[in-house]
Amino acid sequence: MFELTDTFYGNEVTAWLIALGVTVGALIVLRLVEQVLIAHVEKLTRKTSTILDDIIVQALRKTKLIYLFIVAIFAGSVVLTLPANVRSGLWKVTIVATLIQTGIWLGAALMSWLKHYREQKGERDGGDLMTMNALGILGRLVLWSIILLLILDNLGIDVTALVAGLGIGGIAVALALQNILSDLFASLSIVLDKPFVIGDFIIVGDLMGSVENIGIKTTRIRSISGEQLVFSNADLLNSRIRNYGRMRERRVVFTVGVTYQTPPEKLESIPGMIREVIDAHELTRFDRSHFASYGDFSLNFETVYYVLSADYALYMDIQQEINLALFRAFADRGIEFAYPTQTLHVEKAAD
Repeated sequence: MFELTDTFYGNEVTAWLIALGVTVGALIVLRLVEQVLIAHVEKLTRKTSTILDDIIVQALRKTKLIYLFIVAIFAGSVVLTLPANVRSGLWKVTIVATLIQTGIWLGAALMSWLKHYREQKGERDGGDLMTMNALGILGRLVLWSIILLLILDNLGIDVTALVAGLGIGGIAVALALQNILSDLFASLSIVLDKPFVIGDFIIVGDLMGSVENIGIKTTRIRSISGEQLVFSNADLLNSRIRNYGRMRERRVVFTVGVTYQTPPEKLESIPGMIREVIDAHELTRFDRSHFASYGDFSLNFETVYYVLSADYALYMDIQQEINLALFRAFADRGIEFAYPTQTLHVEKAAD
């Protein structure tokens, strides 16, 4: 029968029982601290609108019981007299477990942020979501690569040569994939800087259409005639882009020509007539109207106004109404629109 004074592996039974009690107590305390922290932060999330506390909660929920158990075992081992190699081994196991748990926490935080981003974007910005998902994978790859190097370093393995090898290999891979990486970073630039988003109507050179998809390597645009245009992201950012999706109002310039036979008093009234017609629309803002030039066969009035919407169809509807209203107004006042004419002077030769 065992007595409390019996010795096993250099420690009395009493010491082993104390170590067991410390281990169980530490495990219970760590678990309680975890649950209290989660409850406290969750309480804060209901009072704030920030995403940070939600991310912390999701990360804390990923705390592994096996990690708490390893930490509790190490805490219990403190009261024991153990060989140096055993204590060093326990310490290394605890450090490795902590590094792995840290990676799990950071990975969970990253995934929580990406989930929040997707919920914000919904189905509107598929290119953004695709790129952010790719960046999430890349971020986790970098995170676990760093964790792996730290684990190897703590296990006494010289990682200098490994890092140097990875650096050389990384340069070789980067050179081989430079076009793909260029498009990838261009995609990231599009996502962050947002020169255009899905649904915008853009013109690139002599090509134009609505942005349909923003991918990791390419951006796809649906042209007016119906075919799909595919642009490399890097080439797209190196081009001059005209984005009509950011247009808040449309500037309209049009010219009206009247005949040279129009009396001066009627010419003076034309800018005011045009202004009245434009001001009659709620979605327009008059800018100016002037007798601008003497044409080959007409007296030209140049008018500028703004349509308070980027909708092209609405602009055409308003311009049509303005044209019809001007036609009626000119007809009521006896003002004739000019059209190309030629006057022939015929002289009779003397007998």
